[in-house]
Amino acid sequence: MLLAPTREDAPVKLYSGPLSLFTAKVRIALHEKGLPYEKISVPWSLEHRYEPHHPDVVALNPKAQVPVLVDGDVVVYDSTQIFEYLEEQYPDPPLYPHSVVERVRCRRLEAAADEILFPPIWSLIDAGFYPARAGIRDHERIGAAHAALAKEYALLEKELTGRVWLCERFSVADVATLVMVRAASGLGGAPRSEYSALHEWLERSLARPAIRREMDEMNAFLATLRAAPAGREIPA
Repeated sequence: MLLAPTREDAPVKLYSGPLSLFTAKVRIALHEKGLPYEKISVPWSLEHRYEPHHPDVVALNPKAQVPVLVDGDVVVYDSTQIFEYLEEQYPDPPLYPHSVVERVRCRRLEAAADEILFPPIWSLIDAGFYPARAGIRDHERIGAAHAALAKEYALLEKELTGRVWLCERFSVADVATLVMVRAASGLGGAPRSEYSALHEWLERSLARPAIRREMDEMNAFLATLRAAPAGREIPA
């Protein structure tokens, strides 16, 4: 696999948040496709998050959120829409299955990662990661988040039983799900050890250079964050 270099003269630009799980999805897809891109880092701090918003992001995305991908005159925001655009514009190597049935499955599972897995992860972040909440932990909310994750892990175990990947080949469904499961695990919400199919899939996914690179970069940022003085903005 040829990992995508990040360079300033690349035609594709990605406005990127250092700990944005949705941006991580897109960066992995770009690396899987070996597509050079310019990463424009959006500053973030633990106290102020993304405030004030990056002016380019505000101008390009009505929701003022990352990721935003710019490819010439084309502007795409929302990680799922970016996946679709990259597949249409840069189809090789593919990150969607070939068959119609498997493509439907892929879209369903990718959506589930965003819409079902992410909400309890956000609860764990908001209830324990940010300083405003750190001293007053919402144990009820955290418990509900763990219960929701456990339910989804049981479903993922069934989805992966007898399969190498979530679909007929490695796809955006794997990218999205991997990013969410790794985030949950880092927040104390890892899947139970008896889910053998899920853990074997995690090992296969983490062995991919594009995913390993992204996880290493996010871990490096977290290490920088822990060492930084309070209030300092840290670009990705």
